[in-house]
Amino acid sequence: MNSISRRSIVKGTAAAVGIAVTGTAPAHAAVRASPISLVHKRLSLPSGISTGDVTPNSAILWSRASGPGQLIAKLRAVDDDGRLLRGSGSFDRVIKGGWATPESDFTAKIQAGQLPPGTRFDLTLHFEDNDGNHSEAGEGTFSTAPGSGRGGTGTGPARAARRRNQSFVWTGDTAGQGWGINEEIGGMRGYAAMHATHPDFFIHSGDTIYADGPIAETVTEQDGQIWRNLVTDGVHKVAETLDEFRGRHRYNMRDANIRAMYADVPVIAQWDDHETHNNWYPGEIIDDPRYTVRDVDVLAARGRRAWQEYMPIADARAMRPGTGFEATRIYRKTARGPQLDVFSLDMRSFKSPNTAGLEPQETPLLGEDQVQWLIREVSRSTATWKVIAADLPIGIIVPDGQAQESMANRDDGEPLGRELELARILKAFKDNNVSNVVFVTADVHYCAAHHYSPDRAAFKDFNPFWEFVAGPISAGSFGPSPMDLTFGPRVDFAKSGTFANQSPRTGDNQFFGHMDIDEDGALSASLRDANGAVLYTQNLAPEH
Repeated sequence: MNSISRRSIVKGTAAAVGIAVTGTAPAHAAVRASPISLVHKRLSLPSGISTGDVTPNSAILWSRASGPGQLIAKLRAVDDDGRLLRGSGSFDRVIKGGWATPESDFTAKIQAGQLPPGTRFDLTLHFEDNDGNHSEAGEGTFSTAPGSGRGGTGTGPARAARRRNQSFVWTGDTAGQGWGINEEIGGMRGYAAMHATHPDFFIHSGDTIYADGPIAETVTEQDGQIWRNLVTDGVHKVAETLDEFRGRHRYNMRDANIRAMYADVPVIAQWDDHETHNNWYPGEIIDDPRYTVRDVDVLAARGRRAWQEYMPIADARAMRPGTGFEATRIYRKTARGPQLDVFSLDMRSFKSPNTAGLEPQETPLLGEDQVQWLIREVSRSTATWKVIAADLPIGIIVPDGQAQESMANRDDGEPLGRELELARILKAFKDNNVSNVVFVTADVHYCAAHHYSPDRAAFKDFNPFWEFVAGPISAGSFGPSPMDLTFGPRVDFAKSGTFANQSPRTGDNQFFGHMDIDEDGALSASLRDANGAVLYTQNLAPEH
């Protein structure tokens, strides 16, 4: 598993100048070293660095510059103590990536491929401007997922066994309900708690920002305490322009805890509603007096662009057709070795209008293309565990006025409306003999463990499975909410804050999930609070 980097996230020293190419680096990847002019303003990395969608052989590397420049990465294979690997395990490469320009808000990415599996890397990212001057350097680490064999890069059986183990954390809901970065309490401390578990990767289950939630300088809490937010230009109003959406991502990356974790822990990012507007669906004309732009499709396109620029995910133009990440598609599979595949859903882009959900015909939440993709890819998966990362829960009732935002519709009988889509998926999994499916999600601002079984359900043509709910990680707490019994959920555990929209100050009302898969495929799932306390654990043995 990853260790917390011993280095600072952004290290602006002269050592960042003149990175040489060694080992297996191709000749064209050499970085030209030149002295920095005394009158030249050196580029900085104001949002740190991050990695994402890491598989056994690939990773997305991300950073943002203070001005125009080309992103350049140095990757070195290291052991668990950070020492450079030699011999058959060696890997030392410089890779040139995309350019940071005003058109991308000075964000840039590198799609690093042909990486050895099961290998830990020291990562250095910097930018080079048109004059060959180097920016300050961002430093971090990540590990590729285990390969199909027992080992990674020939570094010994003990290390190979550790790399076959892996863990991850997940949560959602960052900077919601006006609770932003409060440096008096240490900022967004839930990210530090997740980081301290040394996970191999992190699933952000959506609401990565709150574009529709203004952030004021101060908020008076219920007990009279004053919550003091860090504020930046533009966060005082709802996001409508592209720059305002980008500004919300820039804001969150001001938090030192987020930057520290993202430098060391790869992200699998999802989006949900608050990247655009609360409970939105395509085609909606929002009734919100705070907005001059009421067409949610216009807002969603701007929010989607900003989200893709700031998340460490592959650019749509770089992906092959059929991968699940074309220009209009977010859902995708992230292979994590023989024990684990992660299937990230997009439960927003193809969603039907929010109604009571009682339609006798199927109404979309995922849409037909995504339904068929999910059935096909999960059924084909040879991984022990198939984790489905959903940005909306299954059985929790989430109202939107008199309508339903959720899949659940308050009717405990046979599936109707959006529920019919899930019924088809679960039946297909059963028909195709798919085992070891687990759902993880966030969205509802409390944590819970739900077991679904046909023995308790109105719809019975499926195999039992677990759903684990976590979040928020830095937002107001709510819940718990009532359950719809169509798919037979049993609430095995639930914990929320003490009142609606309680601030994140105490940390015991902010939640994340943690999963660990050992080399034999046993899975241990736990729910934890932002102070690191373990609240609930469920151990699952794989079916074969």
